[in-house]
Amino acid sequence: MESEDVFHYVYSSSLNVRVQVKIGTLEGLKFDPKYDKILKESMLKFSGLYQQNKCADLMVMCQVYASGRPISLPVWTSYKNFTNRWNWSEWLTLPIMYSDLPRNAILALTIYDCNGPSKMRPVGGTSITLFGKHNVFRQGMLDLKVWPDVVADGSENSTTPGKTHGTCNENMQRLGKLAKKHRNGFMPVIDWLDRLTFREIEKINDKEKRMSEYLYLMIEFPQATVDGTAYSIVWFEQDGDEVFQFHAHPDIVTVHDPEILQENLVESKHHKLARSWRSGLSDKDLKPNATVRDTLNRIVGYPPTQQLTTEEQDLLWKFRFYLSSQKKALTKFLKCVNWSLSGEVKQAIHMLHVWSPMEVEDALQLLSPYFTHPSVRRYAVTRLQQAPDEDLLLYLLQLVQALKYENFEDISEAYKKSSQTKIIEESISGSVDIKTESSVEDGRTMDLASFLINRACQNSTLANYFYWYLLTECEDHDLAKQDNKPRSMYLKVMKMFLQALQYGPPEWQNRQNFIKRQQNFVDKLVKLMKTIARESGNRKKKMDRLQALLADTDTFKINFSNFEPLPLPLDPSIYVKGIIPEKATLFKSALMPARLTFVTTAGTEYVAIFKNGDDLRQDQLILQIITLMDKLLRSENLDLKLTPYRVLATSTKHGFLQFIDSLPVAEVLATEGSIQNFFRKHHPCETGSYGIASDIMDTYVKSCAGYCVITYLLGVGDRHLDNLLLTTTGKLFHIDFGYILGRDPKPLPPPMKLSKEMVEAMGGVNSEHFHEFKKQCYTAFLHLRRHANLILNLFALMVDASVPDIALEPDKAVKKVQDKLMLDLGDEEAVHFFQNLLEMSATAVMAALVEQLHKFAQYWRK
Repeated sequence: MESEDVFHYVYSSSLNVRVQVKIGTLEGLKFDPKYDKILKESMLKFSGLYQQNKCADLMVMCQVYASGRPISLPVWTSYKNFTNRWNWSEWLTLPIMYSDLPRNAILALTIYDCNGPSKMRPVGGTSITLFGKHNVFRQGMLDLKVWPDVVADGSENSTTPGKTHGTCNENMQRLGKLAKKHRNGFMPVIDWLDRLTFREIEKINDKEKRMSEYLYLMIEFPQATVDGTAYSIVWFEQDGDEVFQFHAHPDIVTVHDPEILQENLVESKHHKLARSWRSGLSDKDLKPNATVRDTLNRIVGYPPTQQLTTEEQDLLWKFRFYLSSQKKALTKFLKCVNWSLSGEVKQAIHMLHVWSPMEVEDALQLLSPYFTHPSVRRYAVTRLQQAPDEDLLLYLLQLVQALKYENFEDISEAYKKSSQTKIIEESISGSVDIKTESSVEDGRTMDLASFLINRACQNSTLANYFYWYLLTECEDHDLAKQDNKPRSMYLKVMKMFLQALQYGPPEWQNRQNFIKRQQNFVDKLVKLMKTIARESGNRKKKMDRLQALLADTDTFKINFSNFEPLPLPLDPSIYVKGIIPEKATLFKSALMPARLTFVTTAGTEYVAIFKNGDDLRQDQLILQIITLMDKLLRSENLDLKLTPYRVLATSTKHGFLQFIDSLPVAEVLATEGSIQNFFRKHHPCETGSYGIASDIMDTYVKSCAGYCVITYLLGVGDRHLDNLLLTTTGKLFHIDFGYILGRDPKPLPPPMKLSKEMVEAMGGVNSEHFHEFKKQCYTAFLHLRRHANLILNLFALMVDASVPDIALEPDKAVKKVQDKLMLDLGDEEAVHFFQNLLEMSATAVMAALVEQLHKFAQYWRK
């Protein structure tokens, strides 16, 4: 069971404990007294309702049977003088041990009426098996049906079963099973709700008993406890393991090992001897044989989520000097270190500067919550310092999340220092020689917060995104509810960053100035959107009001159409100086996001979408990963013509999206009939395939391949032809990432979005373009698999972020992406696997049906 361990009382090693049962109350038969004729019924005189002074004197006899024969002496309840109801509330100890009970043991209970000095007559009898269907001894309270005027039958096919199939009895049994699930921990404990629920169950049971024509005897079986810990008693026959496993459900019955959490002295001694400091000299020249070398290479190739066994950890430690030349092996070595042992930690820190410096993408794993030692995290920062700003920008979103796993005391101390005017000399200049051996040991390297502040101050693009990422975390209400520490930490880092800019060189002060102006501009834009949302009327009237307010210079104390140039938060490389009011529009959706056309200082136009009332952090993460994958594929000379448009959450409730001039595939099909007709309209070519320019078809095939692979790996759901967009240049791309990591509101979604319309645009499944499409898919899938560690490390740093589809199951988020990469397969097997996925997706009947239903729904929304 999940809530309690199971204790086996085996014949050869059981505790000699006697069986106990508590006799509770006898209830039922509460008929209306106006029906005099029913008083003749023999059972009614025992109901207690018609007794003027007292109830009849009843006694209960208990006896254990097996195979129709008694295996214990009978036990009686003590004599009691009842006044208004039969309530024994008495524990009876049966003269038999738990270890002596056979599997088919039955408890027979007979109620007798003492109607004279030497006269007894049976009122009724009932019986129940002592073990349930999963071989577990019964626990808790039970209401047993009493069969009138008979002695309890202890045979296997009993004529007096306490649990029978009947309308009233079944309802009581159903409630009893639910109460049992609650007692065993299969239901969450909610104290106030549980009290109300059990009170209602009592009322329902009482009502059922009143409606029944039978009496009900309530009994209770005890719960076995050892040192205050509750256990279940399981019948287990010696040398009958196979029978036990066949009958017992593994989710219900597990074997308890009372020593499972205790220290294994043999293993502890072996661990200390294997990792003794004195063994270091002999380990330096140790070389593995061929078999051990293959094992070590296999361990080094494990994905970041793989847990190492004790044997694998000892093997890594033993050959640590041999592995020190392999960059990829360092994270695996650090995983096998016991950081609670000072001697072992000293050796591990020594190995950090002996080891070949690891790659930046692997250093991200050292910033996860798994590694808490300051020296390890600072070593990871020294590796990040080698990354150019362009690469650091790709990881910045995750690095801001990694601040949650830093030491809050260190950040507080850094904050105290940053409050002084010497911040530039002390925490910002960062002139530390990270390549010296002592830099790791003496802790003179920067922590993650100081490093990010340092790099952001020196690069305007990093400063822009670092500010908005921090601001979103500072405003995250979920963090405020769960724990004030992360939120207060982000506020301190924000203050450190702004103070660094304020007390820095003039160039840094200019960056602080444009950040303040950006914040003021966004605040005014939010007020504008809220004003439009409160306006009455249809979309056309709201659009007119939007254009009027953008041209107005007094309402919001800002001239939206002409203001002092500032970097656009969405893309700080572009300086904007105004918004063209007459080109502003609102989209057809519930939140009505605004499409705004900015005028740049270069005299060009930049179109962006501003959404108010929506959390864009999930879209922001997915577009960041798509941008990263695009760069990884380009580094392998594979350009799949992706469109990683920009997304920036400026708060938990609003943000910017880059607008790409394109049309939904659904609209293309509705107006042009097919995707090929759309391409022929914009780029006709007599010599090209299907009358379309060859470069357009090439772009379309590659972009289809790229997004099929990427959306499959990220588990993007809710794919339909309205959130697949197509440009006139042939690029196909996806928008709206509200469902990721396998979530999908539609039933039986295909593994990837590859509709028949997309395949027909390539010329069909037998065309050369479709074969080229599959080839590009296979190549992209294999390339991204080789960068699996980087992708998984980035997702691992996002598990505690407030991204909806990650927050649902944070412990499974990384595993879901890892499963899609199929890292346990070789390259050839991976290609065959992906080939099957493409065939399944191209012929998915359910997906086509769902698409038609979506079109129908969209039609009625209009």
